[in-house]
Formats: sequence, structure tokens, C-alpha cells
Amino acid sequence: MKSGKLENIPINSVVLDKDNPRIKKYLEGHKEITAEDMYLALGQGSYDTESGSNTSFMSLKESIRTNGGIMTPIIVNKAPSGEYTVIEGNTRVAIYREFKENEEAGDWDRIPALVRTNLPESEKNAIRLQAHLVGPRAWDPYSKAKFLFELRKEHNLTWDQVVNYCGGNKKQLEDYIEAYIDMEKHYRKVIPDDGAFDTNRFSAFVELQKSGIKESILSAGFTYDDFAEWVHKRLIDPLNTVRKLPLFLKDEACKQTFLNRGAREAEKLLYSPKEEENLQAVSIRLLMETLLEKIRSLRWDELQILRDNPTSENTQLYLDLEDEIHDIRSQLGLDE
Repeated sequence: MKSGKLENIPINSVVLDKDNPRIKKYLEGHKEITAEDMYLALGQGSYDTESGSNTSFMSLKESIRTNGGIMTPIIVNKAPSGEYTVIEGNTRVAIYREFKENEEAGDWDRIPALVRTNLPESEKNAIRLQAHLVGPRAWDPYSKAKFLFELRKEHNLTWDQVVNYCGGNKKQLEDYIEAYIDMEKHYRKVIPDDGAFDTNRFSAFVELQKSGIKESILSAGFTYDDFAEWVHKRLIDPLNTVRKLPLFLKDEACKQTFLNRGAREAEKLLYSPKEEENLQAVSIRLLMETLLEKIRSLRWDELQILRDNPTSENTQLYLDLEDEIHDIRSQLGLDE
């Protein structure tokens, strides 16, 4: 792939990329697409960013205003007509356009861009994948899965091509695609309208792909629509408790508690007071050695779940543990 040419291009000649999954998930079903629709699509959600962190659309806009421009060039494909289509950088283009329309102080007529010419769709996809699936400006997991689904089912990329583009693990990519299919087929069916479709619930459907989960649901006489209903009604909360479903559903008391009061309450029934007493009797050294062994043996996909669910109970427990260890290090004078 050619590296392209760095230019300052006219903002009025730039066309936003409507094939970007971040935009498509918002604009599907809209017959007429206005510039305001595009801005809303780019700006929704606190994790929907191009800044490499969890800043919002508005925060990124303020940063660009303060600095008088962008620090990283957008990437565009130049057509024979002279029109530039954004491959990577839709949010930044939208912000420049808004500043220009509102006559904000500064030069918003041109935007720094890495210009490539007549790129085939395969190379456009490669750029999107590198920038947003494995790069610093990540899409949310649902959008990643939607894009992977389109690459496999609509653009007919082979698994070797997808894995080469994304890196990582074929099994995880397969799980993402299957999770997207399940969420679209079952979750969309049980929500009252598209406005209630919560893409933040996607990780529950990723967990659904884990070994034994689907089998346990069907064996207990339930369906995947039932699972989607549990997700929608927040019976499964935190979302990583999906992996406890085989335990919940095989025990009648746990099952009824789960169906009536949710996973948090059902989980309490899995551990008897006697087991807790036994843990209290174990030395802290043995507990730490066991914990270290389990942490060191964490799989990559388990770490991904923690990263994708920063507010989950398990993630918070890791952070609490880190804080306590940091305090001990300070008391021992090891951080001085």
C-alpha cells in the first residue's frame, strides 16, 4: 500500500464516509441524511471518540478549537473528480465544518490530510481496521463486530485476510461476529424500539459464545430470545455474569432467584457461609499465591473483557486490589 501525500485540502471538497460503522449504526433507517444527522452520529456516546481516550465529541471539539487545528492528519481517498472521501477522521472533518459554518476564530478552510488516490475497497478496509480495531482510536466493541461482519459476509474477505489485517486471535474475531449476529437477531427483537437498542450490552453476547453457555440455556428449556430478554431487563448485571449461567440454571433455587431478582442475588447462593468461613481460615500467603497463579494464567480474551467493561465488578476488584497493594508499598517505603 502506498503511503500517500500529506496536503492541506479544502474542507468543502471533503465527503464524510457513510460506510464508517460508527455512522451507520446511527443512520440506518434514516431516508434523508443531513449534516446535523452526521454530527449526531459522530458525537453520540462518551466512548465514541477519535482522540485515543474516553473524551467526548464535545471535548475533542474544544481541544481542536484551543490548538487551532488537529494534530494528526485525516486520511482521505481522492477520486478522479477531485472529491476527497474520508477513510479515517470523520469526527475531525465534522468539527472543522461546524467551525467554518459558525465563523469561529481560526482557519477552518483547509484540513491536514494524508491523501491517497483511487484506493480499492480492500485497502480502505485495511486502513479502517488498522486505525480502529487495533489502533489507538478504537471503535466501541459493537461497531468493531459490525464491521467484521460486513467484511466477512458482504465483502467476502477470507479469515486469513481478516486476521492479517487485525492481528490477534481468529477465535475471538469469530466470537465477535457471532455475538453481533445473535444481538441483531435476538436482542433487537425484544426491545420496544430501535431507540432502546443499547450497544453497551454487546459484551453479554460475546460472553454468550463461551463454551457451554448456549448449551446450558437450551438444556434448561430457555431460548436465545429469553437470554436477550434477560440482558434487556438487566437481570444479567454485571454482564460478565453470563459465564455463571450454567451454574444458575442447573440449581432450582439459583434459577428462580436469577429470574426474579437477577444475577447478583443468584450469585450469592453459589457460595455457602461454610465456604466463606473456610476462606477466612486460609493464610493470606496461600491466598496471595493462589491469586497470583490465577492472574498470571488469565487468557487474552479474558483481559479483553476486562478492558471492554471498565465499570464491571471484576474490573473494579482488580483496581481495588491495585490500590491496596499501592498503599502497602507506600507504607513499606518502596515507592519513595
